[in-house]
Amino acid sequence: MCEKCGLQEENYVADFKELAPVLEKYGSVQGSLITILQNAQDIYGYLSMDAINYISQQTGIKPAKIYGVATFYAQFRLQPIGKHLIMLCKGTACHVNGADLIEEAITEHLDIRDGETTEDGLFTLNNVACLGCCSLAPVMMIQSADGEETYGNLTKDSVKKVLAEIQARA
Repeated sequence: MCEKCGLQEENYVADFKELAPVLEKYGSVQGSLITILQNAQDIYGYLSMDAINYISQQTGIKPAKIYGVATFYAQFRLQPIGKHLIMLCKGTACHVNGADLIEEAITEHLDIRDGETTEDGLFTLNNVACLGCCSLAPVMMIQSADGEETYGNLTKDSVKKVLAEIQARA
C-alpha cells in the first residue's frame, strides 16, 4: 500500500499507468514539465510525492526541481481535495462587494479555511485571484465530478444555503 495516498499496490501501479501516455508524449520534450504536472493533476486530482518521484524516474528531472515547480504555481495541489472544490473569488470587484464576508460564512458553515478540506472530504476551499465574473460579484465556483457551477451576487445566507443543498445531496 502506498503510505502517502493509501492506494493498494495494484491500484497504485495502475494509476501511474494512466500517466504513461502523457509521459510518452511529453517526457522527452524540453520545457514540458508543467504540461506533465497539469496532466498528472487532472488524472489524480493532486500531485502526490509518489507521482512526483515517478515523473522524476520517467523524465530524468530531479524530484526537487519538480517539487519546486509544483509549489511555485498556485494551480498545483499537493494534497487531495474534497469532492467539491469551492473557488472563492478574491478579485477587486468581489473584494469590494464582500468576498471576505462570503469567506467568513463558508468558514462558519464548513469549519474550514482557505486551502483546507472538510473532515468528511466533501469540500475544499480555495481562494482564487479572479474568476472573471466581476459583474456577479461576489462570486464562487464549485467544481465537482459533475462539472462546474458558478454562484453570483452572494450573501452570507445564500452561500450557506448553497452549501447546505450540496451537503443534502451528498
